[in-house]
Amino acid sequence: MAIYTKEETKAIMSKALEFSKADSCEVNLYGSNSGNIRYARNTVSTAGAQSNQTLAVQANYGKKVGTATIEEFDDASIEKVVRRAEELAQLSPESEEFMPPLGPQEIAESNQYHESTAKIDPEYRAAVAATSIEPAKAKGVTAAGFFEDSANFSSMMNSSGLYAYEQSTGLEFTVTMRSDDGSGSGWVTRDYNDVGRFDAEMASQIAIDKALQSREAKAIEPGKYTVILEPAASMGLLQNMIFSFNARSADEGRSFMSKEDGGNKIGEKIVDERINLYSDPLHPLVPASTWTGEGMPREKTVWLENGVVKNLAYGRYWANQKGVAPIPFPANGIMDGGDASLEDLIRDTKKGILVTRMWYIRTVDPQTLLYTGLTRDGTFYIENGKLKHPIKNFRFNESPIIMLNNLETLGQQVRIDGNLIPSMKIRDFTFTSLSDAV
Repeated sequence: MAIYTKEETKAIMSKALEFSKADSCEVNLYGSNSGNIRYARNTVSTAGAQSNQTLAVQANYGKKVGTATIEEFDDASIEKVVRRAEELAQLSPESEEFMPPLGPQEIAESNQYHESTAKIDPEYRAAVAATSIEPAKAKGVTAAGFFEDSANFSSMMNSSGLYAYEQSTGLEFTVTMRSDDGSGSGWVTRDYNDVGRFDAEMASQIAIDKALQSREAKAIEPGKYTVILEPAASMGLLQNMIFSFNARSADEGRSFMSKEDGGNKIGEKIVDERINLYSDPLHPLVPASTWTGEGMPREKTVWLENGVVKNLAYGRYWANQKGVAPIPFPANGIMDGGDASLEDLIRDTKKGILVTRMWYIRTVDPQTLLYTGLTRDGTFYIENGKLKHPIKNFRFNESPIIMLNNLETLGQQVRIDGNLIPSMKIRDFTFTSLSDAV
């Protein structure tokens, strides 16, 4: 099925609102066309495509709310889903935090859509797999990867006059390369809105090289080390921090942004002054949705400036309780970087550890943002500006707040999981034990 246009979404959602008898009604219509290919043991295992469109109706009577969804859009089906939402609302208890639908908003036009990405076909997906499998075979490496692309639309309309619509495209690629002797592993991930930025051959070659370089890793003692974190390594920690800029949890004493005497840390310096962190739905490299699920416009928002907390996200309910303007939660995270390449960071390190990736990250203490997890898929010892040899993986215990206070050098920014994050050189990073996993 096709991606619905503005006119098509307006027609369907207007019909739903016409059927509504509730105090207020909100309608969302969204869908996607997507395709994928998966390979393992140097051969394609699955491939497919799907198309989905969904209409979701939320009705309320006072503070009693009900929601229902349907995937058929003839008049009888639309009326059916509206009645079901109203029925559920009548049966529901009151929600003390219910906020009435927003009125019309000024929402910026999204820049997430690229026609070239929407036109990706099975032949292209097969070529992506081939660019991993063939060079891996030639080097005695086994490839396992997944590539997925999608074209999407999202729209909403409510009984207070709000209407929002956007289209987007995206692709995600991950591949793990294992040396045939089982002792080396390399990994890489890529994600873009614009397929023109994607180079499957280059990405796969990085993973192949790391698989070969990481064979026969040596054990070194756990402890505090200077580390160079590739963006995929630091992102797991930073993402937890970025999406914890929550005013309510801070005000209620439940987060690292809580002050001991009450309130939050807006205006306080919490990390190195070189750290600047913001979100921007219109950033050309990491565009994101320009509106929230409630229809609130998203704009560029600074979260950390020169290490100082500038803003926290306020949902509509909590903003109303505090008498402030709501600030939407970020849809992406962008951290300013420097000019140094990854090679420059390695070259300037006398002794340290290069970390490709971290995984299985779990919370130890939410009020200090202390996390534990493991390195994997290429961990190397650095000596006198060169990668000396691969080392066995570590378990770490670290907080991104401590990490960003131990910053030595910021490298160049790289897109990772829809965010823009630099490579970083960090001192005194805490590794607590060894891991036998490759």
